[in-house]
Amino acid sequence: MLFNSLVFLLLFLPAAWAGYAAVVRTLPRGRTAYLVLVSFVFYASFDLRFVPVLAASILLNWLLAAVFVRSGRGPLITIGIAANLLLLGIFKYLDFFGGLLALIPGVTPPRYDLALPLGISFFTFQHVMYLSDLRSGRTRHAGLLDYALYVAFFPRVIAGPLVRPADLLPQLAERAALPAAETVARGLALLVLGLAKKVFVGDPLGAFVDPIYARVATGAIPTIAEAWQATLGYTFQLYFDFSGYTDMALGLALLFGIVLPQNFDAPYRAVSIQDFWRRWHITLSLFLRDYLYIPFGGNRHGVPRQVLALFATMALGGLWHGAGWTFVAWGALHGIALGTHLIWRKAGRAMPDALGWACTFAFVSLAWVLFRAPDFAAATAIYAGLAGLSAGGLGQPSSDFWQLAAIAAALATLGPTAWSLSRKLPPLRWAAAALGLVLVAVLLKVGDDANADFIYAQF
Repeated sequence: MLFNSLVFLLLFLPAAWAGYAAVVRTLPRGRTAYLVLVSFVFYASFDLRFVPVLAASILLNWLLAAVFVRSGRGPLITIGIAANLLLLGIFKYLDFFGGLLALIPGVTPPRYDLALPLGISFFTFQHVMYLSDLRSGRTRHAGLLDYALYVAFFPRVIAGPLVRPADLLPQLAERAALPAAETVARGLALLVLGLAKKVFVGDPLGAFVDPIYARVATGAIPTIAEAWQATLGYTFQLYFDFSGYTDMALGLALLFGIVLPQNFDAPYRAVSIQDFWRRWHITLSLFLRDYLYIPFGGNRHGVPRQVLALFATMALGGLWHGAGWTFVAWGALHGIALGTHLIWRKAGRAMPDALGWACTFAFVSLAWVLFRAPDFAAATAIYAGLAGLSAGGLGQPSSDFWQLAAIAAALATLGPTAWSLSRKLPPLRWAAAALGLVLVAVLLKVGDDANADFIYAQF
């Protein structure tokens, strides 16, 4: 049941909100239990088989945290974090590590092809954050229902944003009440704007990108026009797809009186690679900084150690996205770029913002090829096409694509973000009418086309 489906928009969401309003008015103390129930129903709509995995992970982590609070034994937290990562490894990386064993002569490990529970990477990181923060004293031990909602809250359980315990749990302790009209209006604005980004920009760009990658996967080298279409198209497709999801998640949460953290801040306006990671997938960047980079040494042990910590952090961040060497390479490239930027700054060098933006955008766009390609052979074919090494030469540019890409580029680099727009829209009838028209257009589009999955749901 995708956010961009008629079932969700016209049935699940209105029913869930009506039930929420009734619970808040008649049984305020039941708010959390109700939202947990709704969240599990939403999760079950994708695949009922994975509900026990989510439920068991919540219960076991909560029980371990309770034992830690009573005993104060720090190793329990270490064991809990290791167990969570082991579970993630079994479902997501078992065949990947099996492939490493296959490199040993004479070893032929079996392939398991386990079905990947939806959102397992995200809810595993939620467990890790909670246990780490509990041990460091940055959060309190929550009740079981509060903890279940912290992990499984339906707007963010599939693809984030990642939420620190201290950002969400205090909100659940507040007195239950229907959100103010202004909050509901902001939530609806974010929902509608996120839907529009996904349906009118992200998905149409995917229609130009996916066929090229499908052909490249068969061994073909794209023409120059096709390679640039695939590269720039995916650069903007991924942004509008994932930031659109985040906008919807934040908007849906507001409808239920919960504030989730911002996850995007116009990343394609970044003037350095460091600036990019302060704007792209912000909650993941903060997670990597606080739970990997700082424990690896951060900036406390000199520049060489700091560069190594950046490289290791980003390589592991790449592996988190997918069980493949292309993801590791993508993360490692970003680690190298961040290390290079650090050395550049330490040397006291500067770069004009315009040149910094051009270098950052070019690097990020080219690195996305590794992120999107199914393997190194496909990535190499795209890079070969970009360099003009295809036998097909320039190829025939698609005017429809370049028109859409120009609109996407303008929106991503010049226009306001949905986050800022939702705060700036005046509470006037014309603004409500405009959003209403956009929603009608989205519903007509959703009802007419096949609804594309969100890209980050696979991670």
